[in-house]
Amino acid sequence: MNFFKRLFKIGEAEAHSAIDKMEDPIKMTEQGIRDMKTDLEKSLEALAQVKALAIRAKNDTEEYANKAEDYQQKAMLILKKAQNGDLDSTEADRLAKEALIKKEESSQHETRSKTEAEKFNTSVEQLEKNVQEIKQNISKWENELKTLKARVKVSAATKNVNKQMAEIDSSSTVSMLERMKDKVSQEEALAEAYGDIANTSKSIDEELDKAIDVTKANADDNLAKLKEQLGMNDKKS
Repeated sequence: MNFFKRLFKIGEAEAHSAIDKMEDPIKMTEQGIRDMKTDLEKSLEALAQVKALAIRAKNDTEEYANKAEDYQQKAMLILKKAQNGDLDSTEADRLAKEALIKKEESSQHETRSKTEAEKFNTSVEQLEKNVQEIKQNISKWENELKTLKARVKVSAATKNVNKQMAEIDSSSTVSMLERMKDKVSQEEALAEAYGDIANTSKSIDEELDKAIDVTKANADDNLAKLKEQLGMNDKKS
């Protein structure tokens, strides 16, 4: 039982492999169109040949009909000459009979040629239908090929986009964005804190400078030192 299961699996795998190795649909369609164009060339060649035979059969029919009419007229003229005494009656009968035999042969050839012409015309009609059908199929498959090529381009582009989208880890992307937002918020808060500290320090310095006139205090101190150097210190009892 297991042997048959394994055998089935091997056959299934080979079938899938064969399907994967199938030719590109576009190449297959292009080859089909080339084959149809080859068939069209052969059909056109056959059509031309059969048309030529039909034309020849028609011309032969007319020619044999004219010959039959000509032999009929000759037989009548010979008999009239015999009737008028211009020709021996026995000889006239022989010649008239030969003319009628030729007329019959021409009539038979006319009938045969007419039958052949009808058959050839029937073949021409069938070949013309085949040629028209092949032309329509070629036009149809060429349009199908254009559509197929367009669909292949669209499907390839769609596949690439979908593949790229599938490879994007949405959860990690969202986490990364959240971390970036937190970092930006932290940087903004830190910048604001430094600003507050700078403003606070500046306010204190301004308050100190306002409370004490540093410039006047320094001037008084320098004046006292200068007087001391000159011995001009005030002596108080």
